[in-house]
Amino acid sequence: MEDFPEARKPAYKLTIDFGPEIGVKKSSVQITKHYTKNEIVDKLVIRVVNFPPKQIGHFLSEVLTLGLPDENGDVVLLMPTKKVPKGARMF
Repeated sequence: MEDFPEARKPAYKLTIDFGPEIGVKKSSVQITKHYTKNEIVDKLVIRVVNFPPKQIGHFLSEVLTLGLPDENGDVVLLMPTKKVPKGARMF
């Protein structure tokens, strides 16, 4: 994980391991208001992998990381409440 200073809004660049079936993907997330880089390392977060990649400046975001806006419009991540396997599918 690293800062993404070229992004229009403060963001991080993430490298995410989805397990052997999907592999490793990259995502850009605007979560700097609620999360430090250390706070989200090894956290399970809900993401969408079957959307087309999105070019953000010189960075290609391959997955959509899901969150909800708080009262100020800052992103709060959607996370499972129990441990689930990497790459588990939503249904």
